[in-house]
Amino acid sequence: QVQLVESGGGLVQAGGSLTLSCTASERTFAAYIVGWFRQPRGEEREFVASITRHGDSTDYEDSVKGRFTISRDNAKNTAYLQMTSLRPEDTAVYYCAAQRAFKVSSGSRRTEYDNWGRGTQVAVSS
Repeated sequence: QVQLVESGGGLVQAGGSLTLSCTASERTFAAYIVGWFRQPRGEEREFVASITRHGDSTDYEDSVKGRFTISRDNAKNTAYLQMTSLRPEDTAVYYCAAQRAFKVSSGSRRTEYDNWGRGTQVAVSS
């Protein structure tokens, strides 16, 4: 079981930027696929982005393509979500998730992930 801790959330105006971090306790972090999900208040948790073990492949939900960038630094056991051109509809609690690569087929389904952080709040004002 890997422990995940998100940081970097906050309040930002529309059009602004934030970078979220997800730090893992596991030294074999490179064995895990990492996903970012978000959950607006009163709604279901939804996929945002995912990245393969060594960062060679990424996937994004359509509404964040071109605005968000997922990356990772395995030497630091950390994954990132750089968010630019933020919109009020991006307001949500953002969660980091990780799963051993051999257990993942898609990377975009929350049911594929066993390891979750507690989340960090992102609020975008108009």
